[in-house]
Amino acid sequence: MTQPDSHWGLCDRNAHLSRRTLLGAGGGALMMSSLARQLAFADATGSTDPARPKSVILLWLEGGPSQLETFDPHPGSKIGGDAKAIDTSAKGIQIADLLPQTADVMHLASLVRSVTSKEGDHARAVYNVKSGYRPDPTLTHPSIGAVLCHANEEGADIPRHISIISNNSPGRGGYLGAKYDAFKINDPAGPVPDIRRPIGEDRYNRRIDDLYKVVEQEFRRGRLAELENSRTLHQSATDAALRMMSSEQLDAFDVSKEPDEVLDSFGDSAFGRGCLAASRLIEVGARCVEVTLGGWDSHITNHTLQSSACATLDPALSALLKRLEERDMLDSTLVVCGGEFGRTPTINPAEGRDHWPHGFSTLLAGCGIRRGAVHGATSPRPKLDREKPLQDVSDVATVADVHATILTALGVEYDEELETPIGRPLKRSEGTPIDSIMA
Repeated sequence: MTQPDSHWGLCDRNAHLSRRTLLGAGGGALMMSSLARQLAFADATGSTDPARPKSVILLWLEGGPSQLETFDPHPGSKIGGDAKAIDTSAKGIQIADLLPQTADVMHLASLVRSVTSKEGDHARAVYNVKSGYRPDPTLTHPSIGAVLCHANEEGADIPRHISIISNNSPGRGGYLGAKYDAFKINDPAGPVPDIRRPIGEDRYNRRIDDLYKVVEQEFRRGRLAELENSRTLHQSATDAALRMMSSEQLDAFDVSKEPDEVLDSFGDSAFGRGCLAASRLIEVGARCVEVTLGGWDSHITNHTLQSSACATLDPALSALLKRLEERDMLDSTLVVCGGEFGRTPTINPAEGRDHWPHGFSTLLAGCGIRRGAVHGATSPRPKLDREKPLQDVSDVATVADVHATILTALGVEYDEELETPIGRPLKRSEGTPIDSIMA
């Protein structure tokens, strides 16, 4: 959820200083300004651990997907709507017939069908699901990708936290600092922004030389000792941005290098290309890639809108899981697929479903998550008592529980306390891991 600058906290002021100074250097610095925060403190040497570091791909279904038209159908019931249920490759698990290709790879994944939250507004619910905390006016909580990158500082030449096609709410560093904000790109069919220099090599080299000799020198001049971190951030951001601009790892963004049959398998959509790019980026060192698919906010003509969105999700999700498994990456990559809430069991007069945070679904796969498992259930004959909505849900899992599960799968201590910029101790998650889907 986008927050005003006044909520960014003290940890982000250095990033603002860094960007303003880079912009002042002219054209060469302008190309690097949007990379500076994401690349500061990146470690180009990578991890010394021979085991592949854990990563996460978040497939963000923006607007609130209907659990009844995706992962938790109840055909033939009063609440089922027009969706039918189909068998999957996981014994005993059925999902909606709108996801036939996903059904073929369900043996690789687990479903949590009983996710609940107390947030039914889009902006607040997005914040809740992406950070694991409800909105708090006193601070901004970090997103999953920021928490993972903070816990594991090994790096790459490219940003380690990346958001693809995010319109409104890319992952934020929150109180951990702006250097953990997601680096944003659009459809991978286009170029990465602010990377290719628009001037000749000689002129570019002169500008970079001036940047170091003049701008960096001026930035340091007269700075107080307590602003040493600002100087360090500024220099690190400059070095990292230059490193990225010349790195071969940039090729990971370019999905056109893949064979046509691979591109086709993900579907001819920006989201499909984003999922393919996510797997390529994880392979070269990114730690969290978020890919957004909109079109799920179905207050009217629910079945039509959900069908259209599922047609885009289905090939991309199934191809992503297959690719990760075939390339021996699924054991080290967690795939999370879901949105901010579900849709109401009842269908409104406009043939739509409204917001429903009282029992919706999230898919998880890889990285120590059990394969072919289900946690929780919603009733096909709910009482629909808004005063007691959870009576229709068994084995309730809160949003915080899902976060604790994600962090545990990624090898991050979910209950470790971190210190906010004002000295307030705060756990990474206030939930409890869902043991039934942990291998």
